[in-house]
Amino acid sequence: MSETPYQEAQRAYEARIAAIGAEEMVINMGPQHPSTHGVLRLQLITDGELVKEVIPHVGYLHRCFEKHAESMNYGKTIPFTDRMDYLASMNNSHAFVMGVERMLGIEKQLPKRVEYIRVLVCELNRIASHLIAIGTYGIDIGAFTPFMWCFRDREHIMNMLEWASGSRMLYNYIWVGGLFYDLPVGFEARCAEFVQYFKPKLAELDELLTNNRIFVSRTANIGVLPADVAINYGCSGPMLRASGVKWDLRRVDDYSVYPELEFDIPIGEGEMGHVGDCWDRFKVRVEEIKESVRIIEQCLDRLTKALKRTADFDPRALVPKKVNLKAQDYYVRAENPKGELGFYFVTQEKTDIPKRVKARGPSFHNLSVLPELAKGVLIADLIAILGSIDIVLGEVDR
Repeated sequence: MSETPYQEAQRAYEARIAAIGAEEMVINMGPQHPSTHGVLRLQLITDGELVKEVIPHVGYLHRCFEKHAESMNYGKTIPFTDRMDYLASMNNSHAFVMGVERMLGIEKQLPKRVEYIRVLVCELNRIASHLIAIGTYGIDIGAFTPFMWCFRDREHIMNMLEWASGSRMLYNYIWVGGLFYDLPVGFEARCAEFVQYFKPKLAELDELLTNNRIFVSRTANIGVLPADVAINYGCSGPMLRASGVKWDLRRVDDYSVYPELEFDIPIGEGEMGHVGDCWDRFKVRVEEIKESVRIIEQCLDRLTKALKRTADFDPRALVPKKVNLKAQDYYVRAENPKGELGFYFVTQEKTDIPKRVKARGPSFHNLSVLPELAKGVLIADLIAILGSIDIVLGEVDR
């Protein structure tokens, strides 16, 4: 009887551990290590301070998303999409509902105000996610001040999203066919105030870390990810763009109202070291925050002028009571803060419960390249490399 891929991998792992040389040492980093950004266990094979090999072990935070999706209807699954990358819940639900709406054939019928509100809250959530990535990365390297600054500014975004949805992190705001509710009265004005407050704060944060000599020495030329390796491992998002590949699904797929908005796609240029190093991944996220601010300003301009709230506007007008789909296979993808989030649907007739929903999490694919990046680096540099990937274990394990 032939072995399964898992059994083959397990056998290869056991053989590698058994073949440890006399001068090599196996070190467990995690799953409770404070720098692993979650319950991730890294098994290091080291020669002194040098890392010869990294073996990631996942599965400590299995959230059962795909099993949940097979046991309830499409609308009830949305709160569980929020729990995958719980730092970007709006973006998760946006991707999921787009897939269901396309299968229903109602994507083009959505009111423009609904689409612009979706993009607005998703870009706010993108900024919040990148602030977490930058702040925790700074503290990984040893810079404490950026961590506090990032959480301070992220708090304003959390308050606004809580005002709109009623929840701080797990929103259930974007529904199939519309929204849970229209934006609260005064939301646009408060969001515009936040943008004016945030711009100089972002410039201060950029100045504090970007050219900091200690930060640059810890990140430049460390963990260099060539473009071909990134593509072969299925990397996406800032990980891929930092390697010089201009690939952003908001432009490539032109979904929602992104084709109507002006924004650039930042890529790594090797300004401080080599293209695709840790510094480039950090810098791409900083530049993406600036582009998200541009998008938010354009959304606010349209929502306060051409798409003003009206008494007869109903954000739930197209929300179906029951999702009736023909049997089909369908894949949808969207640009999350960490990369390409995809959902593969296998639907079945005469029921609004899918037969299968496979989630393609960007954190899982981005993490898979870590053993390639970690060969021959110092243990201290491994922390810098892992932090630059920006993973959330809820999305890795799903």
